[in-house]
Amino acid sequence: MVPNQDADEDSTPSPTLRPIGAIHSELRARKGAPRQGGEGAPDAWIEIHPWARDAMLGIEVGDALVILTWLHEGRRDTLQVYPRGEGKLQGVFATRSPDRPNPVGLHPVTVRAINGNRLRVGPIETIDGTPVIDIKPDRC
Repeated sequence: MVPNQDADEDSTPSPTLRPIGAIHSELRARKGAPRQGGEGAPDAWIEIHPWARDAMLGIEVGDALVILTWLHEGRRDTLQVYPRGEGKLQGVFATRSPDRPNPVGLHPVTVRAINGNRLRVGPIETIDGTPVIDIKPDRC
């Protein structure tokens, strides 16, 4: 008897994500957004939810951070894509496509300003309203 792979997937606990904030950007639509920060992406504000504000302690202007986002407009059922500039079909795990089973975005940025519970960061290619799920320093 072959084990039911779907049953194994269903028995794995699902992680629970709690957004810590949201992006406020001049980018309003996915279609017009740069695909990477270094491709002309603007700076944007990250507004940290009040309950998570204390986690900002130690962040300073000029710091390099990695912002983890939930790419809420990404298609969750896409497993293969044609990366731009390439004619070869690839699995999404070999690409940076926002369309993937768990659309987590990674965005290396620099802190430009801090105002209360808001961080001005850039460049960042996320659209307005994108949930932020974590922030990490960009250092080993």
